Amino acid sequence: MSKRPRRNHSAAFKAKVAIEALADGKTIAEVALKHDVHPNQVTEWRRQLIERAAGVFGGAAAPETPPVDLKELHAKIGQLTLEKDFLPRRAQQGRLAERKAMIERGHELPIKRQAELLGISRGTVYYQPEPISDSELALMRRIDELHLEHPFAGSRMLRDLLRLRGIDVGRRHVGTLMQRMGIQALYRKPNTSKTHPSHPVFPYLLRTSTVERANQAWALDITYIPMARGWVYLVAVLDWASRRVLAHRVSITMEADFCVEALREAATRWGTPEIVNTDQGSQFSSADFVAEVKRIGARQSMDGKGCWRDNVFVERLWKSVKYEEVYLKAYDSVSAARKHLAAYFDFYNARRPHQSHDGRTPDMVYFTTLPEMKEAA
Repeated sequence: MSKRPRRNHSAAFKAKVAIEALADGKTIAEVALKHDVHPNQVTEWRRQLIERAAGVFGGAAAPETPPVDLKELHAKIGQLTLEKDFLPRRAQQGRLAERKAMIERGHELPIKRQAELLGISRGTVYYQPEPISDSELALMRRIDELHLEHPFAGSRMLRDLLRLRGIDVGRRHVGTLMQRMGIQALYRKPNTSKTHPSHPVFPYLLRTSTVERANQAWALDITYIPMARGWVYLVAVLDWASRRVLAHRVSITMEADFCVEALREAATRWGTPEIVNTDQGSQFSSADFVAEVKRIGARQSMDGKGCWRDNVFVERLWKSVKYEEVYLKAYDSVSAARKHLAAYFDFYNARRPHQSHDGRTPDMVYFTTLPEMKEAA
């Protein structure tokens, strides 16, 4: 098999791919396949574009460069000598993709030395990832189905379940795909780690509360949605008492922004809840999401680590969404996924009877109990 030639993507190429990833209609996997790059590269370039876009409008044009002062230039030589040891240490603290992007193949400094200064191996510099295959996507969908049926199953059990169905796959590969899909086994775990100070964990406020009216408590969660080519992520805002879906968003990445947008839309359209409950995922403990909960005037609550029962109604929603909608179709684009999921939630809220509501729909329960909340206020 011939060896794939090395490639050094230009800034213009990265910008083009990142802009396409920001546009609606294509998943990360589809963009990566089109441009023959790895999905992780597309995600990283998209993130960099979002973070640096504000700088385009951030200030006045730079003044003209003054004439070079040789005396001042020579005076800085000592400072530069000290800084040359500091720079490699700082560069090595960046993300791997960012450090790899610093490599200049046409520079006089050998690539081997550049890699050493940046703290990455030469193999990482020369590695060219392959696009995700159809068989890999099919395996991810099967793992998602098994996880929905057996949420307690970890990578070992999922491996064994797949093997019983004639799919020979290793435990580590299953674990890698679970991480990519954002799913994990749900079980009680020992508290062996401390929370990072920048990611607060809030107490679970619903354990001793009786939720019996609309807008008393909302729940948010994210799930993986398989498509014909690639996948997307879905976040929903669920009213705890009525099981009504108040807002939802579809995103090609698991950033916090689409969770913030969903919560903001729900609060704008339906008022402010007393409690907003989520799991301890990084999207819901991010500074932007925590600030949005405070802005709308609600209290934030979080499930116990690995306690799926604390958010059981959202887990039941995901089961309904996938078995009644997602698994019956193969969305061919992000826009199609948004269209069909929106139609399903309209059906779910207005026309789908719920056994827990004695055959009534979520809309019936929500709007029946909503006036009671307003009168109590």
